[in-house]
Amino acid sequence: MQKSPAANYADLTIYLDSKHLKFEKRIDLFFPHGHRADAQACLLIVNDGQDAQALHLRETLHKLTAKKAIRPTIIAAIHATERIQEYGTANILDYAKRGSKAHLYTTFLIEELMPALEQRFVLAQQADCRAIFGCSLGGLSAFDIAWHHSWLFGRVGVCSGAFWWRKHSANDSFANSDRIIHAVVRNSHYKRGLKFWFEAGTDDEKEDRNNNGIIDAIDDTLDLIGELHHKGYNTLTDVRYLEIQGGQHNQRTWAKAFPDFMLWAFEHLPNT
Repeated sequence: MQKSPAANYADLTIYLDSKHLKFEKRIDLFFPHGHRADAQACLLIVNDGQDAQALHLRETLHKLTAKKAIRPTIIAAIHATERIQEYGTANILDYAKRGSKAHLYTTFLIEELMPALEQRFVLAQQADCRAIFGCSLGGLSAFDIAWHHSWLFGRVGVCSGAFWWRKHSANDSFANSDRIIHAVVRNSHYKRGLKFWFEAGTDDEKEDRNNNGIIDAIDDTLDLIGELHHKGYNTLTDVRYLEIQGGQHNQRTWAKAFPDFMLWAFEHLPNT
């Protein structure tokens, strides 16, 4: 692990030479208000770390921890390198062959980044004190990683998730029935302890492929929540869905939603 002084917006920036991805990854770190190096903290992994400032990660973290509204949490924001290939669903390419390095990115996160963070910081071991978060395609990646590693991440947050990710193009008659992540959930077992947070904006997009009057971004999210319900998750206690009126597919909307996610994922519990 190479280390640098706090770079620009981050409290600390580190670089990892990934043997799996075969290139260097930058991770920006943000620490809770008044954090001590020997103090235990929860952990949040964030995809698209290059958007950290636009998402107001640092300000939100400091504000909520200063008020003791959430448990002390360290945020590790991973910069995307080859975004369209690193994100997606591990081992399942979409119809345009995107996501070819999603399995390598997942392996990097689990086998390289997590041990590096564990070695340097005092991190809580309980899965319900560890979360992963992403927006758009980074949100699809976050969901896929959490779903397959629920022993490590007990919470996942997704803003405007790219849940349209599918095996056929939008012009194909199968476009609404072959969404990959929906099938992944449908065809795998219930993940005990895993909880889900979703955001979608009413102006996320204009597309409505099935002409039901609901934009695809909302349809795809609600359909995934439906799959989770059928799998056995309680949509009142295990799932939170935040729909933002006028919300768009951009960092401005996601920054507004991020405090809600943090309060949901890391609420300060009595005697903690």
